[in-house]
Amino acid sequence: MASAQVFSAQDPVIALPDSDVLLPPCDLYSDEPPLETDLHFQQIVLFLDCLNWLWRDRTDFYASANSTIYFSEKQLRSRDFRGPDFFVVLGVERRPRKSWVVWAEDGKTPNVIIEVLSDSTATIDRGLKKQLYQDVLKVYDYFWFDPDSLEFAGFALVNGQYQPLQPNAQGQLWSQQLQLFLGLHENKLRYFTPEGELVPSPTEAALASQQRADRLAAKLRELNVDPESL
Repeated sequence: MASAQVFSAQDPVIALPDSDVLLPPCDLYSDEPPLETDLHFQQIVLFLDCLNWLWRDRTDFYASANSTIYFSEKQLRSRDFRGPDFFVVLGVERRPRKSWVVWAEDGKTPNVIIEVLSDSTATIDRGLKKQLYQDVLKVYDYFWFDPDSLEFAGFALVNGQYQPLQPNAQGQLWSQQLQLFLGLHENKLRYFTPEGELVPSPTEAALASQQRADRLAAKLRELNVDPESL
């Protein structure tokens, strides 16, 4: 179920000019400042690692962290960049990129954005960026999370306006685009499957696999079976 794709009838795109109009360069490096704290770094790495592990067999998405989204020539000239802490674009080729350049991706903009709040960015993330993601980039699902205060909120784009998402009984918010819940686990924002199972990181998945193997080996030894002989 987690691999299902969910798109609106009109995917989030920015209208591109006619083919005879010269576009800005496409091969642009990201131009984002460094992350502020270890908490921010750890949280963003979790977003990326867990989703890449869950969707390891998929080839139709792009997920990136602390990477610039270039969406207009005016923005490029003024260096008015808007780099989300984490974003996901669905229905695109899964390959490395230096940044997300909208005019090089057929006008595609992110389906999901998550911002990790800090003292220096919280006001912008709750205000200016929220307005930009709603009105210009038309991002379907927008979330923010404060790793210090554990403030967590999410919004879905409905008829061009963000509507607050309502939590389930576990305090989790549903992302229609990801087909996953987002919620707190050990003071981190994590993904949960539609059935409520925590999506592990690669390290957690490997540890769980090893623990299962150890339990099986112990059970075999109780039955006087050497697991090494199997």
